[in-house]
Amino acid sequence: MCTNSLGQPIGPIVTNWTEPSHPTALELDGQYCKLEKLNPHCHAQDLFNANSESKEGEIWTYLPYGPFAKFESYQRWVEEMAAKTDPLFYAVIDKKTQKALGVASYLRITPVAGSIEVGHINFSPALQKTIIASEAMYLMMRYIFVELGYRRYEWKCNALNEGSKEAAKRLGFSYEGTFRQAGIVKGRNRDTAWFSILDTEWPVMEQAFSRWLAPDNFTGDGNQITSLSDIRNKIKQEQAA
Repeated sequence: MCTNSLGQPIGPIVTNWTEPSHPTALELDGQYCKLEKLNPHCHAQDLFNANSESKEGEIWTYLPYGPFAKFESYQRWVEEMAAKTDPLFYAVIDKKTQKALGVASYLRITPVAGSIEVGHINFSPALQKTIIASEAMYLMMRYIFVELGYRRYEWKCNALNEGSKEAAKRLGFSYEGTFRQAGIVKGRNRDTAWFSILDTEWPVMEQAFSRWLAPDNFTGDGNQITSLSDIRNKIKQEQAA
């Protein structure tokens, strides 16, 4: 434990770290997908079509906007979001079809603290629980940790959104707590669950994603052989041995 001259406990000095820049990448490229900076002309129609497969509008329940009944209203929303730098939105593109199937963004971008959040995640039914969905999250993590040098990557969601909480845990985020009455969304109270990954945890995460995404970890029909969580736990055990 570090202490000052008064004997009070203080945090360790942060060394070998430089304040990162704001994310600016126009594209993040992977094996199965690529992320392109959101563009209303290139992506709005594909996204609207993909989102329309959510017949009951369940993908919009925990988001502060939507559902959008008409393409024109969705296109206006895409135009508004695409013009922002925080949140900075990306469209998730399936490399096989070249269709945009979902969006995700960086937000609460705080370079001085080395902290950045991933959010506004809205994956259409065709994207949910797929290799592409996981790889998209990996590409966003890799960019901020490896290329930009952030220290902290956050995930926050409605505390009632069990799907989002499970996704965060599966991807390797650690639960930090719940902020009660953190906001009001669509007229209803929102308690917010907080999760994070730190730069010191990233090397294990990167190894786990690399092994999980390897072609030999999937059967011919695309089913995983070993789960991401199991691979991550195995790597931790190997390092502890």
